[in-house]
Amino acid sequence: MSDDPTSRNRLDEAQSPYLRQHADNPVNWQPWDEQALDAAREQDKPIFLSIGYAACHWCHVMEEESFQDESVAAVLNEHFVPIKVDREERPDIDSVYMSICQQVTGGGGWPLSAWLTPEGEPFYVGTYFPPEEKRGQPGFGDLLERLAESWADPEDRAEMENRAQQWTDAIESDLEATPADPEDPADDLIQTAATIAHRGADRQNGGWGSGGPKFPQTGRLHVLLRAHADGGSPTDSGTAPAGAGDSDAADSYLAVVEETLDVMADRGLYDHVGGGFHRYSTDQQWAVPHFEKMLYDNAEIPRAFLAGYQAIGSERYASVVRETFAFVQRELQHDEGGFFSTLDAVSPPPGEPDGDTEEGAFYVWTPEQAHDAIEDETTADLFCEYYGVTGRGNFEGAAVLGVRKPLSVLAEEYELSESEVTERLESALDQAFDARQERPRPARDEKVLAGWNGLMIRALAEGAIVLDDAYADVAADALSFVREHLWDADEGRLARRYKDGDVGIDGYLEDYAFLGRGALALFEATGDIDHLAFAMNLGEAITEAFWDDGEETLYFTPTGGEALVARPQELTDHSTPSSTGVAVDLLLALDHFRADDRFETVAEGVVRTHANRTSSDPLQHASLTLATDTYEQGSLELTLVCDPENPPEEWMETLTETYVPRRLLAWRPAADDIVDEWLDALALSESPPIWAGRGLTAGNPTVYACRNFACSPPQTGLTTALDWGRE
Repeated sequence: MSDDPTSRNRLDEAQSPYLRQHADNPVNWQPWDEQALDAAREQDKPIFLSIGYAACHWCHVMEEESFQDESVAAVLNEHFVPIKVDREERPDIDSVYMSICQQVTGGGGWPLSAWLTPEGEPFYVGTYFPPEEKRGQPGFGDLLERLAESWADPEDRAEMENRAQQWTDAIESDLEATPADPEDPADDLIQTAATIAHRGADRQNGGWGSGGPKFPQTGRLHVLLRAHADGGSPTDSGTAPAGAGDSDAADSYLAVVEETLDVMADRGLYDHVGGGFHRYSTDQQWAVPHFEKMLYDNAEIPRAFLAGYQAIGSERYASVVRETFAFVQRELQHDEGGFFSTLDAVSPPPGEPDGDTEEGAFYVWTPEQAHDAIEDETTADLFCEYYGVTGRGNFEGAAVLGVRKPLSVLAEEYELSESEVTERLESALDQAFDARQERPRPARDEKVLAGWNGLMIRALAEGAIVLDDAYADVAADALSFVREHLWDADEGRLARRYKDGDVGIDGYLEDYAFLGRGALALFEATGDIDHLAFAMNLGEAITEAFWDDGEETLYFTPTGGEALVARPQELTDHSTPSSTGVAVDLLLALDHFRADDRFETVAEGVVRTHANRTSSDPLQHASLTLATDTYEQGSLELTLVCDPENPPEEWMETLTETYVPRRLLAWRPAADDIVDEWLDALALSESPPIWAGRGLTAGNPTVYACRNFACSPPQTGLTTALDWGRE
C-alpha cells in the first residue's frame, strides 16, 4: 500500500456517520488530520474542503450528483486533496470557513464547499454546486477544472494566494478580533432588544422574516418574555424603561410570543403524529419543514414552550413539551442514557424499504394512507380535514400535517361536540402513529455530543420543575452518561464526541458551557449537590481553557488546541445558542456559590468587551443579550432552606406556575451537618453568601429572596418572596 494517505478514501476509519456515508465514494476523501494537511503541503496541492452533516439534504444531493461520479472524482483526486468534515464534530472548522462564505457570497449553508491553499487559507468558496451550470452557478466539474488550471498557472496562482491572504485577514477580523476599549453595555438592553423583536415580527404568520425559510428564533422569544415580565412595552424609540407603558402595550410583547408558539405547534414544523420539531420551515407560513430532526432543536424549542406555558398558561404548550420529550426518549436516547444527534430528513417511501430515499417520506400523508391507518371512516375524515390531508397535498403530492380548521367548525360540520371531535382526533393520531411505525425509518446519527446533551439536560431539568419531576431522572441519566464517557475528572477536561465506545475531539466552549448550564439546571430541579459541583468544575475549566486575559474574551477553542487560520469566538446565536452567551450566563450564576469573584470577573470582562456588538445588534446576539441583562439586573436568588427531597408543596406549585426571569434556585439543607457535606463537595471552607446565615424560621422551611445584595425578610411562602422580587 502506498505511503501517500491521499491515494485512497480514508473515511472508513472515521467514527462520524456523516463521514462514513462517503467512505464508498470514488473520491479519495481524507478526514481533517495532520496526515491530510501534511500531504497537501508536501504535494503542493490545494485542498477541497467539503463540510456537512448526516441529516443534511443537499449534502446527500451533492454526493449523488458529483462525489459518486468517477470523472469528477478523477479530477479531485489528481489536482486536490479532498477533505470531508462533519460540522457537528468540528464546529471550529465550520465556523472559520462559513465566516468567509457569508462575507463573500452574502449567505451560507451546507454543504459548505471551500478551496484552500495547502496552508488552509481559502481562495474560493460556496455551498452546493450543481453538476452542470444552472441559474448562474457553475457546474461542479467545470469549476474544478478551472481552479486546477489556475493553480497550475504561476500568474493566476499568485492572484489566488493574494486573495487567500485577504480572505484570511477578513476571517480573523470577523471571528478573532476584539475591540481595543471595552465599555459598559447600553442601558435597558433587554427592552431595546424586545422592541426590535416586536417591530420585526411577522404578525400574520408568526415568527420573523418576510419569506422562507423560517427558523425557530427561541432567543428572541426569551427576550420578549423577559421584557414583558419586567413590565416593559414596545415603543417607536427602541427603548422603554421597565414599568413604562400601559398593560395593553406590554401585552403585545406577549402577543408576539403567543402567535409564534401557536404556529410552531400547529403547523408543519411540529410532528403531530410522533412529537418533536423539524429543523426549520421552508416557507413563510410554517407549512412545509425541512424534515431533519436535531437534538438541539428538540431541547431549545421545548424550553421556549415551557417559558411560554408559565407566562401564558396554554395547556397546549405543556402537551407539546411532553410529546417532544417522549419523542426524544423514544427515538434519540442511548440505552445508557445519553442522547444521539439527529434523524435524517430522507427515507425510503412507505412499503419500499429498498427504494430510493425521498425527503419527508416518513412524515407525509395522502388521504388513502390516512384511511388505511384509521379504522373508523368518520374519524379518518376528521383527521384529514383537521390536518389538511388532501389529494393535492402541499408537498410533492402528499400532505405535511398542520392544523387547517378550528375544532368548533369541525364539530358543527359533523354535528359532534368539540370534546368528541378531540377524542376522535386523539384516537386517529394513535392509529396513525402505529401505522407510521411500519414505514422505513430515517437514518439516525448515533454520535453523542457533550454540548448538545447539555442542552437536552437543561430542557429536561426545566421540564422537571414546570411539568413533572420524573424528567429530572431522565436528565440525570444523560448527565451520568456524559460524565462517565466524556469527562476526564483527573485532568478536568471534556471530550466532545462519543460513538460506539470511541471517544474523540477535545471539547469546545459550547460543550463546557452547555453541559455546565444543564448540570446547574439539574441542581435547581433536584437539590442534588453533585450536579452543582460538576457545574462548578466545568466553570473552572472554562476560565482556565477558554478565557484570554489579554483580549478579555472567551474563545471557542481551548488554549493550546489545534491552530486554524483564526481562533474563533462564537458571539451570535445560530442553530444553537451562542456558546459565549451561555458561558457568561453560567459563570454569573455559579459566582453565587464561590468565595472569590473569579467567575464574575470573567463574565464581566466578556460583557464589557462585546458591549458594542451586543448593543448595536441585540437580536443577533440574543443569548449574549440575555446574559448581559442578567449581569446588569442581577439574578433573583431564591435560597430554599429545607430538605431538597421533600420541599413544601406550595413552593413547587408556585415554581410550576410562575414565570420568573433571571431566577436562580439555591437549595440549602436545613441541617448544618449536611451543609458541611455540601461545602466539602464544592471544596469550600465556608458558606458562600447565598447560604451563609440562612436557616429555618421557627423550624419551618424558609425562602430568602435576594437581588444585588438586597434581601427580603425570611419567608415561609414562596409567593410572598417572589412578590418582593418584583418590587
